[in-house]
Amino acid sequence: MSTHETPPTSIDDRTKWRAFAVCVAVAALTILDLSKVNVGLPSIERSLGASSSSLQLIVAGYALAFGLALVPAGRLGDLKSRRALFIVGLVAFTVSSLLCALAPTIEVLIVTRIVQGLAAGTQMPQVIGLVQQLFRGPERGRAFGLFGAMIGISTALGPTIGGGLIAIGGEASGWRLLFWMNVPLGVAALVFAVKLLPKGVQGRAVDRELDVVGILLLGAAIVTLMLPFVLTTGSGGSGARWLWLLASAAFLVLFVWWENRYRRSGRSPVVHFELFRLSSYRNGLSIVAVYFAALPASFLMVTLYLQEGLGLEPLFAGMVSIPFAATSAVGSYVGGRIVDRFGRSLVVVGLGGVVVGFVLLMLAAVLTPPEVTPWAMAGAFLVGGLGGGFVVSPNQTLTLAEVPVEQSGVAGSMQQLGQRVGTAIGTAVATSIFYGIVRSEAAGSGAGGRLDAYHDAFRSGTTFTVSLMALALALAVSDLVVRRRAARRTAGADVSAE
Repeated sequence: MSTHETPPTSIDDRTKWRAFAVCVAVAALTILDLSKVNVGLPSIERSLGASSSSLQLIVAGYALAFGLALVPAGRLGDLKSRRALFIVGLVAFTVSSLLCALAPTIEVLIVTRIVQGLAAGTQMPQVIGLVQQLFRGPERGRAFGLFGAMIGISTALGPTIGGGLIAIGGEASGWRLLFWMNVPLGVAALVFAVKLLPKGVQGRAVDRELDVVGILLLGAAIVTLMLPFVLTTGSGGSGARWLWLLASAAFLVLFVWWENRYRRSGRSPVVHFELFRLSSYRNGLSIVAVYFAALPASFLMVTLYLQEGLGLEPLFAGMVSIPFAATSAVGSYVGGRIVDRFGRSLVVVGLGGVVVGFVLLMLAAVLTPPEVTPWAMAGAFLVGGLGGGFVVSPNQTLTLAEVPVEQSGVAGSMQQLGQRVGTAIGTAVATSIFYGIVRSEAAGSGAGGRLDAYHDAFRSGTTFTVSLMALALALAVSDLVVRRRAARRTAGADVSAE
């Protein structure tokens, strides 16, 4: 695998940043759907008579489909046209959002929601690939900083936007506005994408084959890995679902065998395993997968705790996370500008801030009077958000720094896949802990006992997610230590040579 970087595409700065703005806006729209729909779950339950399993499928099914589409879409974008795949994904996302808004039954909503996830997974690799393609050096860091800021804002503002739309539309059918919102925005984005995304600037990849068998094997491994977690609702269920993990391991072994065989035949596999020899790429993937197993699950538990435990309206429950959006946006922007100077140490500092912020969040939830709790949690989000801004975009820049541009789509897809798999697993485990404690402790208890049950549930669930954040921090520290030792050895060798 060649590690050289192809020259920048020959388009002017104004065109590059306009194309970037379109890409980031659409990425923010798809990520928004990961968080804003959470606050609509009680409304969907009442409107369509949904079970807890159905509600879990609406959330985790989107993440599963998102993850399933990432790698084949990234590979197709690298081989053919990132612009074309971006537009196809955007059209599919807009149409599926319309179908979600019109869904007459919970079964139709689940199916259209999964299609929406597939569409989102088709778009996202093209965004990462286009950023890699259009920008170089410090300019790429700034671009990823802005990208991270928008994603942070979307993730954190999703509950607020969702709560506002439900307040406008009413408890019975306000959830439909969550999907209607995507339709005019998707149409507007499509017009700008057709007009502003550059044509003919993508260099031709050396590898032209599409490894269909490899894609199918990887897809089977992803589905069977995520499926038992998607089916975990916190209300029991058959333990036989965990047997899917054995099938996932078998599919993964077959995938690795096939990819090596395919490569030895002189053809290009779906995933170039040489990428994992790059420590920056390998370690960055590990950090982001663990981090995203924690973060979305934490936001979901905050929403559940505030709405079901404290009885806040969806709009006000969503507003608690606004400080996280504000400070993470600032952190992402600043982090993107200074990541070239501080490297992995910036991610370490950010993860430390996230751990502190979410420990404060847990303490605010369980130790303050109910009338003070939302304000105290908002204050904790200020700290956590600033740390979070120093994690996502700097880590993304560092992870892809040594990846050849012609493989940037599939490399970015693997990074996004780690996020989606982490999200599905973390959300399933955290909500299972949360609802398991609520059901066991709240049954037959009075108002005070019910609140205590939610306190215990939030404390236990957040302890799990904070432990994951601490693990991500440990991985980042380990990577930083190894890099500094390697740098010292290199410096010593240079001195000896002189």
